[in-house]
Amino acid sequence: MDLIVRNARLPSDHGRTVDIGVEAGRIVAIETGLAAEGEELDVGGRLVAPGFIETHIHLDKSCILDRCNARHGDLPEAIAEVAKAKKGFTPEDVYERGRRTLEKCILNGTTRMRTQLEVDPGIGLRGLEGVLPLIEEYRWAIDIEICVFPQEGLLNNPGTDELMVEALKRGARVVGAAPYTDSDPHGQIDRVFEMAREFDVDIDMHLDFGPVADRLDLEYVCELADRYRWGGRTAIGHVTKLAGADPGQFEAAARRMSDAGVALTVLPSTDLFLMGRDRDCHHVRGVTHTHKLLQHGVNCSLSTNNVLNPFTPFGDCSLIRMANLNANICHIGATHDIRECFAMITERSAKLINAPDYGIEVGKAADFTVLDCERPEEAVAELAPVLFAYKRGRRTVTRPAAQLHRPHH
Repeated sequence: MDLIVRNARLPSDHGRTVDIGVEAGRIVAIETGLAAEGEELDVGGRLVAPGFIETHIHLDKSCILDRCNARHGDLPEAIAEVAKAKKGFTPEDVYERGRRTLEKCILNGTTRMRTQLEVDPGIGLRGLEGVLPLIEEYRWAIDIEICVFPQEGLLNNPGTDELMVEALKRGARVVGAAPYTDSDPHGQIDRVFEMAREFDVDIDMHLDFGPVADRLDLEYVCELADRYRWGGRTAIGHVTKLAGADPGQFEAAARRMSDAGVALTVLPSTDLFLMGRDRDCHHVRGVTHTHKLLQHGVNCSLSTNNVLNPFTPFGDCSLIRMANLNANICHIGATHDIRECFAMITERSAKLINAPDYGIEVGKAADFTVLDCERPEEAVAELAPVLFAYKRGRRTVTRPAAQLHRPHH
């Protein structure tokens, strides 16, 4: 075999250790005491998990804090500041900033990614031209798909529609939306579903980003997902309005999403940073409780979203950190729910983006991480570092475990 990972603990079976055999980039055996020869990695009973998945991140507008003047820290200011900065973007600039962010993701164990990408008459397709080369250049470590969307409006921003269509023709595999910036939110949603059907692509929308649970566009998205049978292929992100819903409204929305097959990505860092700014005290958290949605059958993921820009002026691209932050914000303490936070950066994320060939199973691609812990709940609770990462059986990351240097007596 090409590789044997010895003494591994799997997320689904932490009561024993197993050996994982890898050949030609795929997992070919998972058993105790595997009799095989090849390169060996003894992980000493540590957790071996499928590679992490970023379901919602913005490579194209990461690392631009030095170009923006963010004084208020609210959503309108973030949109306005980034709109100004985008005018100066070049493909080379987008590539370089995206590369820096992408490498941080890889170092933190991410092996798949859906990156959101803006097009509009101000930036044209320069963002796309900057990100597309990264897909091929970093295929050795990560699989990347592009979701193209209109951050500054679609129907109210002539020329944007044509740019979205062109991006879909040139390699974008998902179509997105930001209806809350449009003069006709439902009209934008209608058009996005049209594009999805025309190009046979999945949908991933920024949606219901606000402080109170009024006029939920998710209801209309669920209606269209039902009408066009796009359940399982439709995801929505943020939905901070649900954080302000009363229990009855929350449960009704959860049932509707579950019935329609509409999944949700929560972005804990951005949602926490931008929400609650309409109050002078007792600031609301603005992060929708994914673990409560899971109880109603809604699939959910957690993701990074923005990195070092006015929407989120920090970030190290660690999905373990996002899982931990989400658990803190949403008062998650039960072991089962903490394990679900880990699932929302692994297998639940894979389901949301319809990722094929994923998981620690015989026959699957050998994409995995080794964490310095034994169980998923420990990884989330203790922010366990990634010690190794592999993509298709090839090592992509090594991080030596920290050591104490005790005095000699």
